[in-house]
Formats: sequence, structure tokens, C-alpha cells
Amino acid sequence: MRQLIIDTETTGLDPRQGHRIIEFAALELVDRRPTGRDLHLRFDPEREIDAGATEVHGKSWEDLKGEPKFRECAGQIVDFTRGAEWIIHNAPFDIAFLDREFELCELTLCRDVYGGLVDTLALAREAFPGKRNNLDALCERFGVSNAHRTLHGALLDAQLLAEVYLAMTRGQESLTIDMGSAPAAAAATAAGVPAARAPLLVLAPTADELAAHAAYLAALDRESKGRCVWRTAAAAG
Repeated sequence: MRQLIIDTETTGLDPRQGHRIIEFAALELVDRRPTGRDLHLRFDPEREIDAGATEVHGKSWEDLKGEPKFRECAGQIVDFTRGAEWIIHNAPFDIAFLDREFELCELTLCRDVYGGLVDTLALAREAFPGKRNNLDALCERFGVSNAHRTLHGALLDAQLLAEVYLAMTRGQESLTIDMGSAPAAAAATAAGVPAARAPLLVLAPTADELAAHAAYLAALDRESKGRCVWRTAAAAG
């Protein structure tokens, strides 16, 4: 399955008041794994940027003059994102801006481009009701380092959201893992013939993987108020 983690930065809060997109990023996942492909664009919004928006992303109109206009890249965005499942934090905000930009270009709306839409803010509110669920809070909750995020940026935020989304939705969908040969093995066993077993490959975790695992357990321990069973078991062992 092809998924895209999408984020935008804008000149303000409301496209109905003429605010525009100044930055777009889409980070590709295939079968829940980052592929290394992304689409990252900056635009000249053809208007001033609200001071409050500049405080968030650090960009002024002067910084963006000379960048392409959205209409010059709209077809590229549609082509890259078509048919994929879009994953966006606070999706209604970004979709409203993208729909407005597509309308100005006389293109189709987002719902006719994406193959599905996931709002990670809605997922987080359902999983953690009553708690802060912005991207910084979720990074802290799931042990995702965001120390380098001093200002919002579409590509950086998409990269962080990809890690948060994978952590928030991780889970084994089946009790069997990579059991493509299971029917043949079952048939051989039923006939009284021992099924051939593939050699067992044991991979030791790297130092980075151990550190990421420890950070995730620490986040679980905070959320469960010290009742993380994996940490308890490790301490007892």
C-alpha cells in the first residue's frame, strides 16, 4: 500500500480570506516503510504573510519571492499524490488550503486525487482524549526526537509525523509472520511428511535500535504511570 505523509505551511489560517500555501511536502511510505522518495516544494504566495504565521515557520514573503507559483507546480503535486492514502495531522486544515489552490488552478479537488485520507490528529484524540495532541506532544509521547524542530517546516514536520504515525499505529495484523509457505507445509505434515524448515536467522539489534526501543518503552512507562510490563520484567530479570 502506498501512503504519503503530507504537510503544508501557509500565509495564514483561512484560505477563504485569501491565504495561500507557501510550502508543500509529501513523504512516501510503501507497506509502512519509508522509500526515500518525497516531493518538497516552496512557493511565492503572491501576497504578504501574517506575522503570526511567520512566527511559526520563520518565512516572510521576501524570502519566497523568486520561488515558483503554486499553479506552476500543481500538476506535479497531483501526479505524485494521486491514488495514495494521504496521512495528515489536522487534515481539514491542509485539505481546505489544497482544495482552494486546486480551484484557483481549475483542477480537481483533493477527494478526487487521494485514495484514502487519515487524520492523525483525530486518531490521537481518540487514543489520548483530553491530552495535548499536537505534533510536539506526540513526539514526546512516542519518544521521537524533535530537538531540531525550532520552527515548523513542511518536510521536517512530515518526517516527524511519519515516525509518530508508525509508532501510533504499530501492531501485528496477524499471528503469523511471513507465512507464505504455510499451506504447503500443512499439507506435507498432514500426509505424514515432515515439512522442511528454513534455517533460523537471528539478527542482533544495533545500538541505534536499542536506543530507540528504550525511548519507546520510556514513553510507554510515562503514559502508563510506571506500569510498563516490559520494563518491569526487564528489571526483575
